[in-house]
Amino acid sequence: MKMNKLGSSDIEVSHFCLGSMTWGTQNTAEEGHAQIDRALDAGINFIDTAEMYPVNPISAETIGRTEEII
Repeated sequence: MKMNKLGSSDIEVSHFCLGSMTWGTQNTAEEGHAQIDRALDAGINFIDTAEMYPVNPISAETIGRTEEII
C-alpha cells in the first residue's frame, strides 16, 4: 500500500481511505467491523468518519455512531 505523510507530521496514512459515515444507519456494527478488518488486511490505516456529504443528511440520531463502531 502506498503511504503518504500526513501534513508536516511523521505520521503516515494509506493512499486509500475507508469511508464510514453511514455505519450505524446503512451498515450494522458487524458489517463495519468486517470492513475495518478487510481494510487493515489491505494495508489501509486511514478511516474517514465525516458526516458531511450530501448522501445522508446530518442527523442527531446518527452523530457519533460511526465513531462508536470504530
